[in-house]
Amino acid sequence: MTGYNRLRELEEGTKSEVKRKLIAELISVGSTTINELAKLVGLSIPTVTKLVSELQRLGWITTAGKLEIPGGRYPILYKLQEEAAYFIGVDVKHEYINIGIIDIVGVLRYTAYEVPYKLENSEDALSQLCELVKEHVSLSGHKMREILNINFNIPGRINPMTGESHNLFNFDPTRSLAEVLGERIGTRVSLDNDTRGMTYGEYTQGVCRHSKPRNMLYINASWGIGLGIIIDRKIHLGKSGFTGEIGHITAFDNQIICHCGKKGCFETEVSGSALRRMIVDRIRAGESSILSELVLSGQELSLEAIIKAAKQEDVLVLELLGELGAKLGRQIAGLINTLNPEMVVIGGSLSQTGDYLLESILPVVRTYSLNIVNRDTEIVTAELGDRAGLIGACMQARIRRFSGNSVSNDY
Repeated sequence: MTGYNRLRELEEGTKSEVKRKLIAELISVGSTTINELAKLVGLSIPTVTKLVSELQRLGWITTAGKLEIPGGRYPILYKLQEEAAYFIGVDVKHEYINIGIIDIVGVLRYTAYEVPYKLENSEDALSQLCELVKEHVSLSGHKMREILNINFNIPGRINPMTGESHNLFNFDPTRSLAEVLGERIGTRVSLDNDTRGMTYGEYTQGVCRHSKPRNMLYINASWGIGLGIIIDRKIHLGKSGFTGEIGHITAFDNQIICHCGKKGCFETEVSGSALRRMIVDRIRAGESSILSELVLSGQELSLEAIIKAAKQEDVLVLELLGELGAKLGRQIAGLINTLNPEMVVIGGSLSQTGDYLLESILPVVRTYSLNIVNRDTEIVTAELGDRAGLIGACMQARIRRFSGNSVSNDY
């Protein structure tokens, strides 16, 4: 039985919503007992026992041994059946995409990194994105009807509740992008922005996987700058999914025009694009750097080249990276004072410069945040690097299929 048929039987049966909730709880906790499941869903033990038996018959749930407790009978542990269903995450970058397939337990079964793709706001780029996904489903050995949801991480302003993209591929005002993608690919689709995808990846499988802080902030310091927010162990979306736009806080009295059209945005001085601009300006003004030849020859200066220069301890790059980190530290101090999180994770491309960025952030945070507040907050560098977005997309694809947050046509 394919994942699609298994899901159809679940949804056509009695108490389908409660069964979906049981599956969602097992996605969250991994394995547990009937008694604990009953507490989680707020139902009686006999009712949950009956529902679990039905889910076992349908192939969703299996046993996972017994829970060893002091005295008495050991209760049976239940977990999800690994091959019950599969989910796809697609992390869309400007020059490539990363694609992954996970099973319902969350194990990656297939990955393809840096698949060439040019992100443009065109019908051709949208069609190519759909074809690449279908191609890699075929390469993985899976069938599309085994896939219960695909979650795309896309840059820009995304409303994950409605599946709308406000910056890219918004060609049909009568339908959401999730609906269009779902129709072209042939399965359910959900969307989120790239920063929240990275946040969820680090939270579920990265630097937070053991501590699972109740409240966490993720700083995406890449070409732009974004913020992911975890509150009470859940991604905070806001009313329309537009939380975390710290790059467009008015922070500087400068005349630099941001890509949003306004002046003085935080992103104009704290981002990968700002760092590149400052390096190019300083080199053209006569300063020396490992990057001088590249810049003066008129070649494009990539973020990857800047990160490599930082790792080689280029004096100019480290100086400017330190200035950027100090400005970022002041903003993080304000966030800590406001939200009092247990953890702040510094991620994105610029976090791959090693400890240089973090070391410039920490003293500024201590200076500008309240001591009584910042002592509760651990500030760390992300672990997953470029994999964070893909892993987050896969994990979101899984949980959203059972939380009712995938919004495409019903396949």
